[in-house]
Amino acid sequence: MSGSTFGTLFRISTFGESHGGAVGCVLDGAPPGLALSEEDIQKQLDRRKPGQSSVTTPRKEPDKVHLLSGIFEGQTTGTPILMILYNKDAQPSAYNDIKEMFRPGHADYTYLKKYGIRDYRGSGRASGRETAARVAAGAVAQKLLSQRGVSITAYTSRTAGISCTTYNPAEIENNPMRACDPVAAEQMVSRIEALAQEGDSVGGIVECRITGVREGLGEPVFDKIEADLAKAMLSLGAVKGFEIGRGFAAADLQGSEHNDAMDAHGFKTNNAGGVIGGITTGEEIYFRIAVKPTSSISKEQDTVDLDGNERVIRTEGRHDPCICPRIVPVVEAMAGLVLEDHYKRFESQNL
Repeated sequence: MSGSTFGTLFRISTFGESHGGAVGCVLDGAPPGLALSEEDIQKQLDRRKPGQSSVTTPRKEPDKVHLLSGIFEGQTTGTPILMILYNKDAQPSAYNDIKEMFRPGHADYTYLKKYGIRDYRGSGRASGRETAARVAAGAVAQKLLSQRGVSITAYTSRTAGISCTTYNPAEIENNPMRACDPVAAEQMVSRIEALAQEGDSVGGIVECRITGVREGLGEPVFDKIEADLAKAMLSLGAVKGFEIGRGFAAADLQGSEHNDAMDAHGFKTNNAGGVIGGITTGEEIYFRIAVKPTSSISKEQDTVDLDGNERVIRTEGRHDPCICPRIVPVVEAMAGLVLEDHYKRFESQNL
């Protein structure tokens, strides 16, 4: 299956299915001599794993990472690192009753049209479970970036029609929504729980702020920093939109309002979101993604079966009523992979 590799000099290839034996990745490009343990990676995986609260799937996966190569005596060797997470709570039989039908919002139909075969057990490769492998690889990138002074913070800013009105990064890991506003977080949870009782789901907006990035990262044409960040985020199955800096709001501004003027101390504003001409300015990078509502809902929906017959489907099982809280660490991981790759590309060009 092509399309399972991401990155240039710091590169990952993910593998596995939601209800198969395992998911995991091979990471190539980590330098030798980096102190790295399973605990370093597990910290990030624990933030993504299922079963955390009433607004996440009740599936119980420990997501215990196993490092099978590329590590010796607690240090990276510079060779590919194989990370694997064995599935412990898979229930493929939950899909037996609907395996002949296409689930609305899922990749069932498109996978069948592309490959002529599909894994109906929880979407197979199209499942959000694939992102666990990305988080494992991203943990390595984030450790390398932390040594460079780079910090990546993502959070839920809006869901279920409720927006955060304050930004307090200390609150993000203190509420089940991973929202930056604790008051809004409580309202979000109440609304999502009510919708889940109705068999429905919601989407939302996740923001990400990145500080400490040096100037000069990014390629000026096809591999712009924002282009690679957009690809990273839109490669997540639940993400339907991306904007950086003022984003779509820039369409209603004049040049005199949107341009980031400068003085002797640097940029006076940061409407560009830390990237101009595809290259980092040294200012904070900030972007937003639009997360769609979870496709698996227990409300009745119209569909067709494999023979084209009209059917009515209800998707039972264990699914997140809102993906936002668990996609936060995935966003941070993917941003980390992009930035570490571009640091390595910069260093290879500028000796």
